[in-house]
Amino acid sequence: MTPIRARISVLGLALVAGLATPASATAAPVTAATAPAPTVEERRLDGDAPREILRRSGFASAAPAFARGLGRADSYREARRLVAREGSALWRRAVDRVQGRGPARGDLSRDDDRPLYWARLGMTRELRTWEPGFGLSERQRAALLDELERTSRGQRDIRLPQHRTGSGGGGKGVKRVLLTGFDPFTLDRDIRISNPSGAVALALDGTVIDTPDGPARVETAVFPVRWQDFAEGAVERALRPYLPKVDLFTTVSQGRVGKFDVERTNGAWRGGFPDNDNVSRTETVPVADPASQPQWTTTTLPYEAIAAADTGRFPVLDNTAVTEIPAGGTEPVVRPDGPTPGSTAREGGGGNYLSNEIAYRATLLRDRLGLHGTLPGGHVHTPVLQFGPDNADPATGTVTDPAFVRNRLDIVAQTRAILAVAVSASGRDRS
Repeated sequence: MTPIRARISVLGLALVAGLATPASATAAPVTAATAPAPTVEERRLDGDAPREILRRSGFASAAPAFARGLGRADSYREARRLVAREGSALWRRAVDRVQGRGPARGDLSRDDDRPLYWARLGMTRELRTWEPGFGLSERQRAALLDELERTSRGQRDIRLPQHRTGSGGGGKGVKRVLLTGFDPFTLDRDIRISNPSGAVALALDGTVIDTPDGPARVETAVFPVRWQDFAEGAVERALRPYLPKVDLFTTVSQGRVGKFDVERTNGAWRGGFPDNDNVSRTETVPVADPASQPQWTTTTLPYEAIAAADTGRFPVLDNTAVTEIPAGGTEPVVRPDGPTPGSTAREGGGGNYLSNEIAYRATLLRDRLGLHGTLPGGHVHTPVLQFGPDNADPATGTVTDPAFVRNRLDIVAQTRAILAVAVSASGRDRS
């Protein structure tokens, strides 16, 4: 998700606070005249490709079933329980489909991340426009939407194992890894788009990777491609409870064609590229306590070991480049070897879109929790997920093809191998 870097051939995330406590069910009702309209992102559901993806994956029934459940809810409390239950069920259903549990319920390949994305939007659209007879305040609706977002993205489903010890006390413990992915984006350019980082999150959630340093359990979540969610603290709120408990974390997103990048440096700047709601933001990344906000944060992943390892068919690069305004300067300058002292960020290694921002926020949170020297963490960009050469035109192409599926599977497998290297190298570094 790096639309600014010139070498990328496709256009590509605070205040740590939850939503306000819901008002009581007796608050002033939302009338038909003031009921929210669907968002830009939700209106894309009416396109042919989203409908086909939902139909061919068996997920077309998710939003209608959710709407029927909302229709039976006779209080805010009951609606809250329904939203939490159905959001979690959607996440588990998507994970199970990708990981081969249960029937596929359609001919779309099981590794596909898009059914979760479009089904969630169908559910948020139903909830956003729902007008219950008991009345619903704006604050209550916002709280319900927040609950649906968090549960259906796996953010409330992170289950870290207890460290275990081998027989006789000499075995290695199970390492705990946290990984995040993203929704599809740039959908107005090609509404068929899949995000390989979301596919990685679904494929690896709850799985165990065997490494030379012992087994590693992976827990995952996905995030929206929306500036406002990040400004409201979605990243910090989701990751803060877990960073002190994990052995390694990595945020993952789609980057450039044909290459993985381990991003060495992240910058405190939003470059303004439109998000999935077609909203643009050009500003310093908004975080809590801006007076102590650094311009740059750095990875603590074992980037040299990752780049040197044979993990799959795509090259993996240790990306050190940034764009800065040098101290005393006024114009941006590209620095191949990282930022210079006193400079102002304009692009991290991963650009200045939401992939750079989630990397910046997660590593800043790591540092503010006092974990910089003990917790390996940073950002990995995957290659762009490409359709086959005969299916590249969004105006005439199909929603999937064999090359598209093969590319996604290869990216997922190589990300898994990169994690294994990172866990093993980090274990050696700390031993």
